[in-house]
Amino acid sequence: MIYCKSGGCSAKLGAKKLSHILSKIDIYRDENLLSGFDHNEDAAVYKIDDEKALVSTLDFFPPMVTDPYVFGQIAACNALSDIYAMNATPVTALNIVCFPENEDLNILGKIIEGGNDKLKEAHVALAGGHSIRDDSIKYGLSVTGIVNVDQVKNNNGVQENDVLLLTKKLGAGLTLNALRLDDCRKEMQEEVIKSMTTLNKYAADIFKKYDIHAMTDVTGFGLLVHLNEMLDGKYSAILDSSSIPYFEDCLEYVDQFYLTGAAQNNCNRMEGKVEFEVKNFALEEILFDPQTSGGLLVSVPENQVEKIVNEFKEKNYPIYKIGKISELKEKSVYVR
Repeated sequence: MIYCKSGGCSAKLGAKKLSHILSKIDIYRDENLLSGFDHNEDAAVYKIDDEKALVSTLDFFPPMVTDPYVFGQIAACNALSDIYAMNATPVTALNIVCFPENEDLNILGKIIEGGNDKLKEAHVALAGGHSIRDDSIKYGLSVTGIVNVDQVKNNNGVQENDVLLLTKKLGAGLTLNALRLDDCRKEMQEEVIKSMTTLNKYAADIFKKYDIHAMTDVTGFGLLVHLNEMLDGKYSAILDSSSIPYFEDCLEYVDQFYLTGAAQNNCNRMEGKVEFEVKNFALEEILFDPQTSGGLLVSVPENQVEKIVNEFKEKNYPIYKIGKISELKEKSVYVR
């Protein structure tokens, strides 16, 4: 696809820059807004009565693959993910489109078709959207969901001795860079695209059955920044370096320095907050790597881990135990 340069969630502005800007904004305070941008949450949550709340999010970005239909699928999965990360059910979506005026409209048709097919799979109604002329292609969705007020899962509810579970492998950003440079095996390309086009709905449906303490999705800020937001300055996390899942060829991609600027932004964000006790440069880059349509990261009580993992395995869904929550230490995250 044209303009396939720095697409997906690697196109995000750095978390550090965003925090600096947003901290200066004096927003209107509404007691019914249970979660907004000042909470580092995945989506906004607005209470509409004592039982129900609306959950709102939007996500859009430039292409990261050349197939417009697949791009549309990935963008839809990515946008829906924020709703699932709040333990909510998505119900409606609006398309967000930027498209060159003189470009082939069949490309746009395929993008929207791909997005809509994922919405149908998720049982979400496409209710409209907005488009503008632009020099480059960008696509995404604004999604609205519904959740019971007492069932919202915030990203910062972790508790000491919780186990951290992750539902997708890491390394999508590295792999997409290799793909752009025409140095990605077909098998690896297919595996990463399958991961990015898999709805987090299926993992979220399982987690709804258990008393999980916190949940977020891993996207452009990489695993470490999202994990740091979960810890909220109150706890630390111990990651098991041997249990971190990543796409097989990522070690080679790091050796070839197929790194992203977004990964460097994520590294800067974690300066002074992470200690790599295991010296492994490739693993460091994988943990900073920006993910597009990444998996869910959840913090669960230790006594529920076995049941959750078994249910995932029964349904042939991926699930990985990657670490634990500890009392607050000098650093936020330790990689051992």
